[in-house]
Amino acid sequence: MSVTVRFAPSPTGYLHIGGARTALFNWLYARHMGGKFLLRIEDTDRERSSQSAVDAIFESLKWLELDWDVPPVFQFARASRHAEVARQLVNNGLAYYCYSSIEEVEQMRATALAHGRPPRYDGYWRDRKDPPPSGVSPVIRFKAPQSGKTVITDLVQGTVELDNAQLDDMVLLRADGTPTYMLSVVVDDHDMGITHVIRGDDHLTNMFRQYHLFKACGWSVPEFAHIPLIHGPDGAKLSKRHGALGAEQYKDAGFLPESMRNYLLRLGWAHGNDEIISTQQAIEWFDIRDVGRSPARFDMQKLLNLNGHYIRQAENERLFDLIRPWLKSGEHADRVLAGMTGLKQRAQTLRELADGALFYIERPDPGAILSGPNSKKITDPAAVSYLKQMLELLQNLTNFDEAEIELAIRNFCKEQQIKLNDLLNPARVALTGSHISPSLFDVVNVLGREECLVRINACLLQARAL
Repeated sequence: MSVTVRFAPSPTGYLHIGGARTALFNWLYARHMGGKFLLRIEDTDRERSSQSAVDAIFESLKWLELDWDVPPVFQFARASRHAEVARQLVNNGLAYYCYSSIEEVEQMRATALAHGRPPRYDGYWRDRKDPPPSGVSPVIRFKAPQSGKTVITDLVQGTVELDNAQLDDMVLLRADGTPTYMLSVVVDDHDMGITHVIRGDDHLTNMFRQYHLFKACGWSVPEFAHIPLIHGPDGAKLSKRHGALGAEQYKDAGFLPESMRNYLLRLGWAHGNDEIISTQQAIEWFDIRDVGRSPARFDMQKLLNLNGHYIRQAENERLFDLIRPWLKSGEHADRVLAGMTGLKQRAQTLRELADGALFYIERPDPGAILSGPNSKKITDPAAVSYLKQMLELLQNLTNFDEAEIELAIRNFCKEQQIKLNDLLNPARVALTGSHISPSLFDVVNVLGREECLVRINACLLQARAL
């Protein structure tokens, strides 16, 4: 069987992390099975839907590199088709016109609650032959089964069942002629040829109503796979305090798409003890049946660690292009690229990478260094002495490349019986403005002789002025 899946977000806000994982699971299953991944924008809530949200969803999916196979379907544009199906169900005796007012339905619900029953419409117009009241626009309700059980095998949840007595006669078409969510989803899934519905388990109860609607229409019922939701590390529902941001916010924070895909993949799905899983491996290994039933727990530190791994594996040129918008100036940007191998070893996000690269572009302010937390590394008499020795050493180097720089400095420390870090630490602060940096041999090589001498001299002059 050819597999066709869909991701169907509502454009009422950003693509949240749970939605991104749902999209990924659908995409991977389609690619694994050699099928199709379709995109449907469920924009029937006209008051809350917006074009900016649609654009954000598209951009987030493109950033995650989850490509869809045909142009997106917009649900609202298909409203007439949905309404047509509802009226056909009435003609076939499987749905009916209901003339009960909103107030009457509310009273029915209150009465049901008072008698310990589920609060719902009581089916008053289900089989009545009374003449319809004048001046009332009816809704169309579905004739749900009233006895027996509905048993469905979910690819993730296993066998699930529901007493049909719990099903109500849901509204398919509102009094103003607009279709409801339940109707639109079923019609669109059929018309789009969806074979597998992969979505969050908050839709599990919808499955039973949609199952009977598929049956009533005489259509094949797709396979269902309801994946558990994502919780925070404390086990509570995922919220912004846990890191529940929109996908575009992770992009803006400096995460790589491949690290996000890898991390989202591991939220509820596993392949042995593998943690680092390439996209190609994921496509080869992924099966929706391997998704666990328990909620996954979001851990920002794990995501940061994974992102740091992918940054270290990324090509220098690509990283340079990604961080350029965060660099304050284009001047001396060539230094950033030249020093990228060292820079990327410590960064967990692209923003950290960009921040760590700024010393290559802008000279550290000696005044700020000497008034900051690293001042003792420069103003201590021993540190000043070491800075002077480093200055002289760099001035006299014949070949100014990383290997020669390292060899010369190590030999000098050995001859003078100086600890390597005693010589390097003051120079590191003078050259980078920080006590943390890539290998100082690499830094010196990238900055070049002239720039190194200017920066060290500036710190020495400032130190003497104190």
